[in-house]
Amino acid sequence: MDVIQTADAFKALVNNIKTNTTGYKDPLAFGIARVDLGQLNVNKSLQATYPVINWDENFGSAAIFIQALADQGITVDFTQNEVVCDINLQFLKDCLNAFTPYSDEAHGDAHKNIQVVSALYSQIVNNGSLEGEFKVCFIFEDAPCESVEATYLKLYAISLAKVGLREINLNGAFGALPNVAWSNGQPIELDYLREFEIELKLANEYPHIDFVDKFPRFLQHIIPADNTRILDTSKVRFGAQLAAGTTVMPGASYINFNAGTTGVSMVEGRISSSAIVGDGSDVGGGASILGVLSGTDGNPISIGKNCLLGANSVCGIPLGDGCIIDAGLAILEGTKVGIYPTELEKIREVNKGITIEGEIFKAKQLSFFNGLHFRQNSLTGEITASRSTREIKLNADLH
Repeated sequence: MDVIQTADAFKALVNNIKTNTTGYKDPLAFGIARVDLGQLNVNKSLQATYPVINWDENFGSAAIFIQALADQGITVDFTQNEVVCDINLQFLKDCLNAFTPYSDEAHGDAHKNIQVVSALYSQIVNNGSLEGEFKVCFIFEDAPCESVEATYLKLYAISLAKVGLREINLNGAFGALPNVAWSNGQPIELDYLREFEIELKLANEYPHIDFVDKFPRFLQHIIPADNTRILDTSKVRFGAQLAAGTTVMPGASYINFNAGTTGVSMVEGRISSSAIVGDGSDVGGGASILGVLSGTDGNPISIGKNCLLGANSVCGIPLGDGCIIDAGLAILEGTKVGIYPTELEKIREVNKGITIEGEIFKAKQLSFFNGLHFRQNSLTGEITASRSTREIKLNADLH
């Protein structure tokens, strides 16, 4: 690819690529990744690390990447849901030639893709690279995951809040990702450890294994906001989304992938996959929000703003804003909940348009209601819901 001198020439090149490339379409997402390859199977991807991802943006850079591949005889198939291609020094050089008009501006938050290409070019020139160690990945359709590289690209999109929780297709992720041993952030094939166990242990080179899983930990890939705290790296799985100001305490806390917070939150309990916690809410010590496989009939749970899940409570229904579940209390879809007539009237006042009548309800009927306080009578065991009179406020000094 020839050196492009002006911004207008760059735009003309991009337009030419899109016009003259058969079947061309802009990718939904793309990025350049460093890939950890298998110790036994050197063609097997174990992990993909993206310094920058693009989601529904920067289509000019995508066109340049596609043309740089074409110049080496690599044709991108736009009919595929995802495409992963090896890249080399010539690919990077061609991209830099095209990006020349913007190279002086590529620093800080500007032109991140150019920064990636430039940094990788220098790294390979100075240190070389393994075959298949660096790849470019394109996602053209939000379909079930097929490759490690595309799965990681989607998980990055969630953890970086490029997309909202539960908004993209993660079906197939467990099948796409290999189960590996993780040591100091690096994936190791379990078959490799089995085959060389004797030699490694006798040579005192057997690695310290932190955990075994298909997913890495959040902090292995994501730099959180300045006012976000994660006190134990094992408590947040990669693919979780943490809004600025979230605090994740050690102990019984846990946030799964495709789950997390949308605002300032205190997390001392479990946020299962697909569960979402709203701004100002407190998930108390040992509290559990059920996931889609945990008794919710596949219905994902959202917790509204300024809610409190008491210590060791269980939430199995979506909650509106300003709700409380008392400590130790399990509110599941089928839980029978009593609401006295005077309290029902108060609840109607903060939930305009509701039409429920009666005194005994299944908890599922109260889904998304605002201002509920679930409690249990210590003498009779009856579970009731009343209009919450307590305003939940987090400690501003902690967030």
